[in-house]
Amino acid sequence: MTPRLLAGLLATTTLVAGPAVAAPVFNRVATFETTQNLPEAERGSPTVSEIVSATEDGMTLVYTDSPGKRLGLIDIADPRAPKPAGVVALDGEPTSVKVVGGKAFVGVVTSESKANPSGHLAIVDLAGKTVEAKCDLGGQPDSVAVSPDKAHLAIAIENERDEEIDDGKLPQMPAGFLALLAVKDGVADCASLKRVDLTGLAEVAPEDPEPEFVAINGRNEAVLTLQENNHIAVIDLATAKVARHFSAGAVDLDKIDTEKDGKIELTGKIDGALREPDGVVWLDDSRFVTANEGDYKGGSRGFTIWNADGTVAWESGASLEYEAVSLGHYPDKRNKKGIEIEGVEAGIYGDDRLIFVASERASIVGVYKDTGAAPELLQVLPSGIGPEGVLAIPSRNLLVTANETDLVEDGGVRAHVMIYERTEGVAQYPTIRSASAGADTIPFGALSGLAADRTTAARLYAVTDSVYSAAPRILTIDAGKAPAEIVAATPVTRDGAAAEGLDLEGIATRADGGFWLASEGNPKKDVKNLLLKVAADGAILEEIELPEDLVKGATNYGFEGVTTVGSGDDEVVWLAIQRAWADDAPDETKLVAYTPASKSWGAVRYPLDKAAGGAWIGLSEITAAGDRFVLIERDNQIGGKAALKALTTVDAAAMKPAALGGDLPLVAKTVARDLIPDLEAFNGYVVDKVEGFAIDAAGDAYAVTDNDGVDDSSGETLFLKLGKDWAAN
Repeated sequence: MTPRLLAGLLATTTLVAGPAVAAPVFNRVATFETTQNLPEAERGSPTVSEIVSATEDGMTLVYTDSPGKRLGLIDIADPRAPKPAGVVALDGEPTSVKVVGGKAFVGVVTSESKANPSGHLAIVDLAGKTVEAKCDLGGQPDSVAVSPDKAHLAIAIENERDEEIDDGKLPQMPAGFLALLAVKDGVADCASLKRVDLTGLAEVAPEDPEPEFVAINGRNEAVLTLQENNHIAVIDLATAKVARHFSAGAVDLDKIDTEKDGKIELTGKIDGALREPDGVVWLDDSRFVTANEGDYKGGSRGFTIWNADGTVAWESGASLEYEAVSLGHYPDKRNKKGIEIEGVEAGIYGDDRLIFVASERASIVGVYKDTGAAPELLQVLPSGIGPEGVLAIPSRNLLVTANETDLVEDGGVRAHVMIYERTEGVAQYPTIRSASAGADTIPFGALSGLAADRTTAARLYAVTDSVYSAAPRILTIDAGKAPAEIVAATPVTRDGAAAEGLDLEGIATRADGGFWLASEGNPKKDVKNLLLKVAADGAILEEIELPEDLVKGATNYGFEGVTTVGSGDDEVVWLAIQRAWADDAPDETKLVAYTPASKSWGAVRYPLDKAAGGAWIGLSEITAAGDRFVLIERDNQIGGKAALKALTTVDAAAMKPAALGGDLPLVAKTVARDLIPDLEAFNGYVVDKVEGFAIDAAGDAYAVTDNDGVDDSSGETLFLKLGKDWAAN
């Protein structure tokens, strides 16, 4: 470990972590990008990690990569340093995998179309990385389950509907079914294949069952979700018959967000939301849990604990969704079904039976303790984008998520497998949250600017950007708590109504009270860069536009931070422009100064590092700090491609703005802190947007990342407490 990385770890984890607790907690210890299993020449192609299993010793992970038509293997002998262990080519798209002994049983889809589904079970020798045999399944396989005694396999044959035909309306034949196979000496016996007919069970499209996920208990009973049919069946493996079945029912939801409108308002209501469960896992032989994602007409935004006879033992409702909102993980742009609970897992760790509930849209995993009644929420873990598979490895105190979203075609982050370890210690995440987690929680996300209260230590203010342009707000943060807490929200208003259409990227406190806000413009959308003078109650007092001779060179990379020096007639407001405009040199941008007393403008030039490999580099923040100005300079890269996330400084004495239209002075910068180690300390992928920085009244520094409102993002907001020695490295 380099001294720089060690310093980053200590600075971040020591100061961000909450108070010490005796109970063990999960923390992420490693992240594996699935491209690591591919030759360099193939890493530009889509690759995912969807469902994950492990060898019986817990030392090797095996995940499905559907677009690559392969299995990926990861060596986790050291879970903090996972290593690529190669791939196994398959004759189709894998949908699920289970490992027994040295074999992997893989459901493989070979369908020419949804109207003509086909597939097989591939039996893979992991040591040789070869497919030893195939069992034709007579349809499109989805979930694969192995019985605890390792004598039975159950495969959900979904034969999924085509959503392009008649708007995906059911029925669409052929019907799905459950396939059963015996396992002998660790090998699936293809000749033992039995089909369990599931037609005529559900009230919704009974002729077209859509099996989704299957799990087997110690009594050799398979519980099977029929997602689109909103139904659940329990099958006796010994007789290959449906022992009992029942509707998955519905849930009434109140005080939830139901509109994709650029604001999170927990005021909506849905009556009779069909559960339409996806993932399912047995807690013991008499209870199981479903993840109620919805995929047809429903989705109740939560999970349910069931008794084996079909009665509900406990219903979560929107409780985990409230947690997602309070952590900044709520996906307002995709909220028809809210956070979409898709995956569920269980495992016994020490004396605790734990339930793990994964949200596809919020990219989180809720960790619950089974109490026999209402489960106790212990933690919410950050995951990669779109956790699909969740795997408990209690023998090693590990938890694994397979995150399927690959944004390679958009230049974004790749798919990841993430590893968490349960030890005594302190939960590293979240780093910031709302003070409460119910219907009254303060929603947040896309934190894009940070400022400190002028008199009260650890009191900060933040703004959110265009993701929430319908309801811009100033958030008050108590940074003295661990995690930091958002304790108040002040709406930004224009003539008494929400000041819609703003893209707030910077905030500064005014010497005489209130705030300066910077709103980024975009000439392509006819949106202006604005400096806003705002009262303490959020009312806009003045909207100040840039002068025409500056605007004519503007691009869609505008205001990205604001700060102020002086007071009264001597007050000067400084704004950072993110990237070069038409009148700038390619590797320069402007720091613009506005003097309110004279309504005059000036600027200096700022030298940006040179970008490479298709990246760009720009500014995200500017903060006056005594005899210097602090800026955030960063590239737009993410994950392993991230090369520059830094705090730089410029001497205040050099910040002498010249009149616009003439030669502008070029200031010199000094790199004060490389922030990449601070971001790496969370053991996820390096996020791209470090966007806020502030130094409080006690001299402690803070930085925060922008999570893009959970749009093509893991939703993680990293609030970094950098302390008084923030420029030490």
